[in-house]
Amino acid sequence: MRSNWVQTVRLEPPSLNDNTADTERLLSSLKTRLNSDHIHIDISLQRTLPDILRQHHYHVSCVLFKDRNRWLLAGVAGAEKNDPMAGLAVDLGTTSVAVRLIDLVSGDVMGEYSFDNPQIDVGPDILTRIHYADQKGGLEHLNRQIIDGLNQAISILCRKCDIRPIHIYLSAVAGNTAMTHLFLKLSPRWIIREPYIPVVNYPGAISAEDLGMNINQHAKVFMFPNVGSYFGGDLIAGILFSGLARKEETAILVDVGTNAEVVLGNNKWLIACAGAAGPALEGGVTKMGMMAGPGVIDSIVISGPDKRFDIHTIDDQPPKGICGSGLIDLASQLFLHGIIDIRGKFKVSDGISRIKFKNKDDMMHLIVVPADESATGEDLTISQADIDSLARSKAAMYTILETITTSVGIDMRQISDFFVAGTFGVFIKPKSAVSIGMMPDLPSENFKPLGNSSLGGATMILQSQECADQISDIRDKITYMELNVNQEFMNRFSAAKFFPHTDRSLFPSVKI
Repeated sequence: MRSNWVQTVRLEPPSLNDNTADTERLLSSLKTRLNSDHIHIDISLQRTLPDILRQHHYHVSCVLFKDRNRWLLAGVAGAEKNDPMAGLAVDLGTTSVAVRLIDLVSGDVMGEYSFDNPQIDVGPDILTRIHYADQKGGLEHLNRQIIDGLNQAISILCRKCDIRPIHIYLSAVAGNTAMTHLFLKLSPRWIIREPYIPVVNYPGAISAEDLGMNINQHAKVFMFPNVGSYFGGDLIAGILFSGLARKEETAILVDVGTNAEVVLGNNKWLIACAGAAGPALEGGVTKMGMMAGPGVIDSIVISGPDKRFDIHTIDDQPPKGICGSGLIDLASQLFLHGIIDIRGKFKVSDGISRIKFKNKDDMMHLIVVPADESATGEDLTISQADIDSLARSKAAMYTILETITTSVGIDMRQISDFFVAGTFGVFIKPKSAVSIGMMPDLPSENFKPLGNSSLGGATMILQSQECADQISDIRDKITYMELNVNQEFMNRFSAAKFFPHTDRSLFPSVKI
């Protein structure tokens, strides 16, 4: 994909017969090239312009960015120089941050890097950070942490790609509403207090220098807009990346993290909602639960008459815990092999060896990995309370999907594409999620894993003006549905807590 953010112009040098000022001379050429009268050049860039133009004989490459209806000049360099012109895509995650360098001329990906969000030191969840930001100096500290962490990542990535940070002229940053506020050093206080109002929903393009980012001093940083307190720019980026807003058929996008965020729609309309279905799938269910990483169980199959656990871990390392996809696999296998019943309760009889169970703290635990096979030297177990928590979480996920589709008169089985974002989407087996009643009973080919759709959307912005033009349209097309005031939600939720559901006709492919 060839980018069109870089425009090369050859200007007629000034003379006694043509005393047009340098800035207006460049603007005139760009207005003709872009067919627009709305082009802005910062005063800081105007100060350097005369020397740049004369040094390169008025033959220059200009980096521009279109923010809604206005073009912004982000850098000017000699057209005959071989210095790269790069853009930086940023997925501003609560837990981890991913960055990707893009060649603004070719649109090619130059390199990628990720790091743990340093704000985890203050608190792993966004709510803790919001409260911390209310303390004296708290907001400044959180802002400094993320900016410093990003600058360090930029330095590392530039060394890997053999460029200098000064060669980065554009950046696109996608994060949830709270992370966007902390990145911009805006108070997130009112995001969590009724009536839940952000400082800004559409920050637009901002000077990198104003943000403290160590890239070209004239660079522009585009912040993906929020829809509200609980639907952030990372979801807008995901919609862009999935192509959901360009589809004629109705499709759905699910992003499971701290919350489950869902978008339903097509090229004519979009409806969105969010609910607390994520914590159980991000390590919040069981003591052995953790985020995906080396040594973490991501897949389980129960086989043979002795109900043997065939376990796969990421990077094939000794098991030390289990991630969301592994947990869903485990629950699915336990249900399909009769080790838990439709209520999600353990069945210790029916030929299942009691050796796999142990009583701990007056509660039954199933041993998934015995101590002598685990990386921790302890049994990796799942308790009845853990299964009950997973049942609530999967019920919440299904109920969110059912509620949003029912609100527009659509049967979930009519969905053409079911996009699943994030690491969760990469590792999850749709068949397992369907077996426990977490996702609708659709053909496997309808489920489309997206990977890091937030980073993917940010990348697309740097590769194409057309993609940037879609952002406002996507945001303005979204209707947000508040689940807390939906009367049917709790009724549906109770029915969905069973495996796979109280209405078995909804899951015809699940055979037990």
